Amino acid sequence: MQSREVSWTLGETTVYGTVVRPESAGPFPGVAFVAGSGPTDRDWDSPLLPGNNGSAKLLAEALAQAGIASVRYDKRASGPHVRETIPLLIGKLSMQSHLDELAGAVQVLAGEDYVRADRIFGLGNSEGTLHVLNYALSDDRPAFAGLVLTGPPGRNVGDVSRSQLAAQAAAVPGGTELLGLYDASIARFLAGEPVAPDPALPEGVVNLLRSLESPANLPFARELWTADAAAPLGRVSAPVLVVIGKKDLQVDWQADGEVLQQAAKGREHVSFLFPENANHVLKYEPRPRAELTQAEVVARYNAADVELDPETVAAIVSWLERN
Repeated sequence: MQSREVSWTLGETTVYGTVVRPESAGPFPGVAFVAGSGPTDRDWDSPLLPGNNGSAKLLAEALAQAGIASVRYDKRASGPHVRETIPLLIGKLSMQSHLDELAGAVQVLAGEDYVRADRIFGLGNSEGTLHVLNYALSDDRPAFAGLVLTGPPGRNVGDVSRSQLAAQAAAVPGGTELLGLYDASIARFLAGEPVAPDPALPEGVVNLLRSLESPANLPFARELWTADAAAPLGRVSAPVLVVIGKKDLQVDWQADGEVLQQAAKGREHVSFLFPENANHVLKYEPRPRAELTQAEVVARYNAADVELDPETVAAIVSWLERN
């Protein structure tokens, strides 16, 4: 396995990434990774969480061992260059800008002489699945040979986020009233008004609400809040593998999985996998779901002693080889 740093220009900015290839001569199929929400970097690490044992780096290495090349990149609002890049992106972040980042990554991978340009797949996690789907429905070339959607939101992002907060609110006194205050702020946000979070809300919720209307996040935050993977999934013609772990506490394998299955009804090219012990970032979680809390699980996403779920890795590799 070999890896090297790559970069490409996008407007006034530069996107930075890593290409990983198998040791042999090739040509190989390729995979373009797209990270999830927030400041998650190319390895799927986040400065908001401890550890740097990111799932994307581990999965890219596993794919290389199986004879599959890959590229993963720092979204321009993430990674070590974020401070120099963010001032150039204020008011410019959008679904289209994220699509442009991914299109650049695909071009870089397709330009490698050991990669088959007709066998490039998109693999997204969480929010990243939306960008993979958007690329598949765009006119960008080369077209994806298939898509792997891990932890995709079947419900819109706003509803998924609210369900997470509702679960937390149910465990605290006055939680119903707090959830109502949150709903009022979100209604203002979607109407284009100041979110004006009530000071009674927990600090973390207040910070979330304020981040939505930050100039650095607009107009993307409003686009993302009402987006889901179900609608575009029903329009994609390429083969698709949908993966939602049963230990995923951010996207629900039943609530979101059912919506996605309905969107894909009658479409034989869409497959579903609900691994028993995979969490949102495809790490192995042996404990019963009932014993898990979101805060604890998220805090260990990139812990050094947490590895990828072997069932999930084997299934993704097998699906890529078949398609």
